[in-house]
Amino acid sequence: MTTTTVAPSSSPASSSRLVGLSKGPSAQRLHKLLAVPGCKSNMLNDLLLLRPGDGHDSQADSSSKHVVFFHGDIQNFQEAMSSQPECAQWLAWSLEQVGVMLARRFPGHHVWVVRASRMYLHKFSSYRNFVESNMFGAPQHAPYSPDGGALRHLRSLLIHGMVRAGLPNSIQPPAYACTGKTARFSLTLVGFSKGCVVLNQVVHELGGALADPRLSDFAGSLSDMFWLDGGHPGGSETWVTDRKLLGQLATSGIGVHTHVTPYEVRDPTRAWVGREHACFVKTLEEFGARLYDKLHFVDEPPSIENHFRVIQEF
Repeated sequence: MTTTTVAPSSSPASSSRLVGLSKGPSAQRLHKLLAVPGCKSNMLNDLLLLRPGDGHDSQADSSSKHVVFFHGDIQNFQEAMSSQPECAQWLAWSLEQVGVMLARRFPGHHVWVVRASRMYLHKFSSYRNFVESNMFGAPQHAPYSPDGGALRHLRSLLIHGMVRAGLPNSIQPPAYACTGKTARFSLTLVGFSKGCVVLNQVVHELGGALADPRLSDFAGSLSDMFWLDGGHPGGSETWVTDRKLLGQLATSGIGVHTHVTPYEVRDPTRAWVGREHACFVKTLEEFGARLYDKLHFVDEPPSIENHFRVIQEF
């Protein structure tokens, strides 16, 4: 079993370095933060951060809008992908390149790319820090727990990431009374393929988190969630279909965006994926959710190329 988690550096300064991509000025603002701790000291994730502006603009650094991206299988840092023949052909979708794409898609936002804590056989991403998962990344979802879970881990990860990057912490502590003098922290989650298991776990936790004063402010900061062609190796629960959970998602006011391709939702060998996606959309429509749903590349044959391209097209 292989893990790509990198041991922490001896100091915050040495664990943040600029990633050089010849893709314009936005690439020069992409910082790699290694082994950032989450809600427990032994739960580490590597992060990429792309700040808005030129990285030296205090107004940009004080932006309270943040986007967090969870990648799929095969995707990794460029250096790691280049060393693996199976992955090298997909370098256009490395974590660094996707970070730059997201910065264009969400101008004025801090963009965070979370690397899965485990990459089994260098290609199967497992988000076990966020949701119980096997080595291939198939999740076992659980209800909200005050002792752990995806939202608590993400909150801690972002707070520690902001400290590591020298950003002002715009995530307010529990029971913080907003004075109106600072902009409210706003969070958008984007999951692609396997990365959607984290968004699904957030849906499982949302009702409990909003009811818990220790986490309600952070959970309430969620403005939008984007599911990009969700999929994982389990035989079910690719999409959330529980009516109670989807009712809680709808009433939360979070904007729900689904962007899918025939590669996932029209694969006859995994017919449950399409059925679950249809149920997810139909149920949210019934509950009156803020919902946007789109099937991309409908007139093209299903392909892994178009599966990746949804990142660029959504």
